[in-house]
Amino acid sequence: MADHDADPRRLPEKQRGPVVLRRSRSIEPTTTDQRLLDSRGPADWVHTDPWRVMRIQAEFVEGFGMLAELPRAATVFGSARTPVDSPEYELGRELGARLAGAGFAVITGGGPGTMEAANRGASEAGGLSVGLGIELPFEQGLNPWVDLGINFRYFFARKTMFVKYSQAFVCLPGGFGTLDELFEALVLVQTKKVTKFPVVLLGTDYWGGLYDWIAKTVLREGKVSERDLDLLHLTDDIDDAVDVVHEAYHAWEETH
Repeated sequence: MADHDADPRRLPEKQRGPVVLRRSRSIEPTTTDQRLLDSRGPADWVHTDPWRVMRIQAEFVEGFGMLAELPRAATVFGSARTPVDSPEYELGRELGARLAGAGFAVITGGGPGTMEAANRGASEAGGLSVGLGIELPFEQGLNPWVDLGINFRYFFARKTMFVKYSQAFVCLPGGFGTLDELFEALVLVQTKKVTKFPVVLLGTDYWGGLYDWIAKTVLREGKVSERDLDLLHLTDDIDDAVDVVHEAYHAWEETH
Protein backbone atom coordinates (compact mmCIF):
# COMPACT_ATOMS: atom_id res chain seq x y z
CA MET A 1 0.00 0.00 0.00
CA ALA A 2 1.34 3.46 -0.87
CA ASP A 3 2.17 5.84 1.98
CA HIS A 4 -0.65 8.20 1.01
CA ASP A 5 -3.19 5.34 1.40
CA ALA A 6 -1.92 4.18 4.80
CA ASP A 7 -3.44 4.95 8.19
CA PRO A 8 -1.62 8.16 9.18
CA ARG A 9 -1.46 6.95 12.77
CA ARG A 10 0.75 4.05 11.68
CA LEU A 11 3.09 5.91 9.34
CA PRO A 12 6.80 5.98 10.14
CA GLU A 13 7.71 9.18 11.93
CA LYS A 14 10.92 10.84 12.95
CA GLN A 15 11.71 13.95 14.97
CA ARG A 16 14.48 16.26 13.77
CA GLY A 17 14.63 18.92 16.43
CA PRO A 18 11.31 20.84 16.21
CA VAL A 19 10.59 19.32 12.78
CA VAL A 20 8.38 16.23 12.31
CA LEU A 21 9.15 13.97 9.32
CA ARG A 22 6.56 11.46 8.15
CA ARG A 23 6.33 8.97 5.29
CA SER A 24 9.41 7.14 4.10
CA ARG A 25 10.41 9.64 1.42
CA SER A 26 10.91 12.32 4.09
CA ILE A 27 12.91 10.29 6.61
CA GLU A 28 16.69 10.30 6.48
CA PRO A 29 18.53 7.17 7.68
CA THR A 30 20.98 9.17 9.80
CA THR A 31 20.72 11.76 12.56
CA THR A 32 21.85 15.36 12.35
CA ASP A 33 24.65 14.95 14.89
CA GLN A 34 25.83 11.77 13.17
CA ARG A 35 26.16 13.61 9.88
CA LEU A 36 27.98 16.41 11.67
CA LEU A 37 30.50 14.18 13.45
CA ASP A 38 31.03 11.27 11.04
CA SER A 39 32.97 13.09 8.34
CA ARG A 40 33.53 16.46 6.77
CA GLY A 41 31.41 15.71 3.73
CA PRO A 42 30.55 18.27 1.05
CA ALA A 43 30.54 21.98 1.84
CA ASP A 44 27.26 22.72 0.03
CA TRP A 45 25.33 22.76 3.30
CA VAL A 46 26.78 26.13 4.31
CA HIS A 47 24.85 27.69 1.42
CA THR A 48 21.47 26.19 2.30
CA ASP A 49 18.55 28.23 3.63
CA PRO A 50 18.64 26.86 7.21
CA TRP A 51 22.31 27.86 7.51
CA ARG A 52 21.54 31.28 6.06
CA VAL A 53 19.05 31.78 8.88
CA MET A 54 21.92 31.37 11.33
CA ARG A 55 23.99 33.89 9.43
CA ILE A 56 21.08 36.32 9.43
CA GLN A 57 20.62 35.81 13.17
CA ALA A 58 24.34 36.40 13.71
CA GLU A 59 24.17 39.70 11.83
CA PHE A 60 21.31 40.94 13.99
CA VAL A 61 23.05 39.84 17.19
CA GLU A 62 26.31 41.50 16.14
CA GLY A 63 24.57 44.71 15.07
CA PHE A 64 22.42 44.98 18.18
CA GLY A 65 25.39 44.24 20.40
CA MET A 66 27.63 46.82 18.76
CA LEU A 67 25.06 49.61 18.57
CA ALA A 68 23.04 49.06 21.77
CA GLU A 69 24.85 51.83 23.66
CA LEU A 70 25.05 54.24 20.75
CA PRO A 71 24.11 57.80 21.75
CA ARG A 72 21.48 59.74 19.85
CA ALA A 73 22.27 59.50 16.16
CA ALA A 74 21.31 60.68 12.69
CA THR A 75 21.86 58.73 9.49
CA VAL A 76 23.23 60.49 6.43
CA PHE A 77 22.65 58.95 3.00
CA GLY A 78 24.21 59.95 -0.28
CA SER A 79 26.07 58.71 -3.32
CA ALA A 80 29.21 56.61 -3.12
CA ARG A 81 30.19 58.22 -6.45
CA THR A 82 30.50 61.77 -5.12
CA PRO A 83 34.02 63.09 -5.92
CA VAL A 84 36.16 64.25 -3.02
CA ASP A 85 36.71 67.65 -4.64
CA SER A 86 33.00 68.32 -5.30
CA PRO A 87 30.63 70.76 -3.54
CA GLU A 88 28.47 67.78 -2.53
CA TYR A 89 31.40 66.23 -0.67
CA GLU A 90 31.96 69.49 1.22
CA LEU A 91 28.24 69.66 1.98
CA GLY A 92 28.33 66.16 3.46
CA ARG A 93 31.46 66.96 5.44
CA GLU A 94 29.94 70.12 6.90
CA LEU A 95 26.70 68.31 7.69
CA GLY A 96 28.59 65.58 9.54
CA ALA A 97 30.46 68.20 11.56
CA ARG A 98 27.31 70.14 12.41
CA LEU A 99 25.45 67.01 13.51
CA ALA A 100 28.39 66.03 15.69
CA GLY A 101 28.45 69.53 17.14
CA ALA A 102 24.76 69.17 18.01
CA GLY A 103 25.55 65.99 19.95
CA PHE A 104 24.56 63.37 17.39
CA ALA A 105 26.53 60.36 16.30
CA VAL A 106 26.63 60.22 12.50
CA ILE A 107 25.71 56.92 10.83
CA THR A 108 26.36 56.24 7.15
CA GLY A 109 26.63 53.24 4.87
CA GLY A 110 30.37 53.42 5.53
CA GLY A 111 31.40 53.70 1.89
CA PRO A 112 33.18 56.39 -0.13
CA GLY A 113 31.77 59.61 -1.59
CA THR A 114 29.10 61.39 0.42
CA MET A 115 29.18 58.69 3.09
CA GLU A 116 32.88 59.27 3.62
CA ALA A 117 32.29 63.03 3.71
CA ALA A 118 29.72 62.80 6.51
CA ASN A 119 31.86 60.36 8.50
CA ARG A 120 34.87 62.60 8.01
CA GLY A 121 33.04 65.71 9.14
CA ALA A 122 31.78 63.98 12.27
CA SER A 123 35.17 62.50 13.12
CA GLU A 124 37.04 65.77 12.55
CA ALA A 125 34.54 67.56 14.80
CA GLY A 126 35.17 65.09 17.61
CA GLY A 127 31.90 63.22 17.20
CA LEU A 128 31.22 59.51 16.84
CA SER A 129 31.42 58.35 13.23
CA VAL A 130 29.61 55.07 12.48
CA GLY A 131 29.69 53.03 9.27
CA LEU A 132 27.33 50.17 8.43
CA GLY A 133 28.83 48.58 5.34
CA ILE A 134 27.39 46.00 2.95
CA GLU A 135 28.97 43.14 1.02
CA LEU A 136 28.82 43.98 -2.69
CA PRO A 137 30.05 42.25 -5.88
CA PHE A 138 32.68 44.97 -6.23
CA GLU A 139 35.13 45.79 -3.46
CA GLN A 140 34.21 48.82 -1.39
CA GLY A 141 35.11 48.49 2.28
CA LEU A 142 34.62 50.98 5.10
CA ASN A 143 36.07 54.43 4.59
CA PRO A 144 38.98 55.48 6.85
CA TRP A 145 36.87 58.01 8.79
CA VAL A 146 34.65 55.36 10.37
CA ASP A 147 35.31 55.03 14.12
CA LEU A 148 32.81 52.26 14.74
CA GLY A 149 32.04 49.97 11.84
CA ILE A 150 30.39 46.71 10.91
CA ASN A 151 29.90 44.98 7.57
CA PHE A 152 26.67 43.17 6.70
CA ARG A 153 25.86 40.45 4.19
CA TYR A 154 22.16 41.26 4.09
CA PHE A 155 20.58 44.59 3.20
CA PHE A 156 17.53 43.99 5.41
CA ALA A 157 19.66 43.43 8.53
CA ARG A 158 21.63 46.58 7.77
CA LYS A 159 18.45 48.60 7.15
CA THR A 160 17.09 47.55 10.52
CA MET A 161 20.18 49.00 12.19
CA PHE A 162 19.82 52.31 10.32
CA VAL A 163 16.25 52.73 11.51
CA LYS A 164 16.55 51.28 15.01
CA TYR A 165 19.55 53.33 16.09
CA SER A 166 18.88 56.60 14.29
CA GLN A 167 16.46 59.38 15.13
CA ALA A 168 16.47 60.95 11.65
CA PHE A 169 17.54 60.48 8.04
CA VAL A 170 19.22 63.22 6.04
CA CYS A 171 19.47 62.44 2.32
CA LEU A 172 22.04 64.17 0.17
CA PRO A 173 22.08 63.64 -3.61
CA GLY A 174 22.35 59.92 -4.36
CA GLY A 175 21.29 57.09 -6.61
CA PHE A 176 19.25 53.92 -6.27
CA GLY A 177 20.67 53.04 -2.85
CA THR A 178 19.79 56.45 -1.44
CA LEU A 179 16.32 56.30 -3.02
CA ASP A 180 15.79 52.84 -1.59
CA GLU A 181 16.59 53.99 1.93
CA LEU A 182 14.59 57.18 1.49
CA PHE A 183 11.37 55.46 0.48
CA GLU A 184 11.76 52.64 2.99
CA ALA A 185 12.04 55.25 5.74
CA LEU A 186 8.96 57.06 4.43
CA VAL A 187 6.92 53.84 4.38
CA LEU A 188 7.94 53.01 7.95
CA VAL A 189 6.95 56.46 9.16
CA GLN A 190 3.75 56.52 7.10
CA THR A 191 2.65 53.17 8.54
CA LYS A 192 3.75 54.23 12.05
CA LYS A 193 6.32 51.47 12.38
CA VAL A 194 8.58 54.27 13.60
CA THR A 195 7.48 57.61 15.05
CA LYS A 196 9.00 61.07 15.43
CA PHE A 197 11.34 60.27 12.56
CA PRO A 198 12.04 63.13 10.14
CA VAL A 199 13.33 62.58 6.62
CA VAL A 200 15.28 65.58 5.32
CA LEU A 201 16.14 66.09 1.65
CA LEU A 202 19.20 68.34 1.55
CA GLY A 203 19.59 69.97 -1.88
CA THR A 204 16.58 71.52 -3.61
CA ASP A 205 18.14 71.48 -7.07
CA TYR A 206 18.61 67.73 -6.86
CA TRP A 207 15.53 66.68 -4.88
CA GLY A 208 13.07 69.36 -6.03
CA GLY A 209 11.91 67.43 -9.09
CA LEU A 210 11.16 64.33 -7.03
CA TYR A 211 9.33 66.36 -4.41
CA ASP A 212 7.27 68.15 -7.09
CA TRP A 213 6.37 64.83 -8.74
CA ILE A 214 5.13 63.46 -5.43
CA ALA A 215 3.17 66.66 -4.74
CA LYS A 216 1.76 67.21 -8.23
CA THR A 217 1.27 63.65 -9.47
CA VAL A 218 1.24 61.12 -6.63
CA LEU A 219 -0.73 63.35 -4.26
CA ARG A 220 -3.08 64.62 -6.98
CA GLU A 221 -3.86 61.03 -8.00
CA GLY A 222 -4.74 60.23 -4.39
CA LYS A 223 -1.91 57.73 -3.92
CA VAL A 224 -0.62 59.61 -0.85
CA SER A 225 -2.20 62.18 1.48
CA GLU A 226 -1.22 65.72 2.42
CA ARG A 227 -0.02 64.32 5.73
CA ASP A 228 2.28 61.91 3.90
CA LEU A 229 3.86 64.76 1.97
CA ASP A 230 4.60 66.47 5.28
CA LEU A 231 6.91 63.58 6.17
CA LEU A 232 9.51 65.08 3.80
CA HIS A 233 11.44 68.22 4.63
CA LEU A 234 13.14 69.82 1.62
CA THR A 235 15.90 72.37 2.26
CA ASP A 236 19.24 73.78 1.17
CA ASP A 237 20.15 75.02 4.65
CA ILE A 238 22.33 72.80 6.85
CA ASP A 239 21.22 74.71 9.96
CA ASP A 240 17.62 74.02 9.03
CA ALA A 241 18.35 70.32 8.50
CA VAL A 242 20.11 70.02 11.87
CA ASP A 243 17.29 71.92 13.60
CA VAL A 244 14.74 69.48 12.17
CA VAL A 245 16.79 66.55 13.46
CA HIS A 246 17.22 68.19 16.86
CA GLU A 247 13.53 69.06 17.27
CA ALA A 248 12.45 65.57 16.25
CA TYR A 249 14.83 64.03 18.78
CA HIS A 250 13.43 66.13 21.61
CA ALA A 251 9.88 65.20 20.55
CA TRP A 252 10.93 61.54 20.53
CA GLU A 253 12.66 61.90 23.90
CA GLU A 254 9.48 63.21 25.50
CA THR A 255 7.64 60.03 24.59
CA HIS A 256 10.33 57.66 25.87
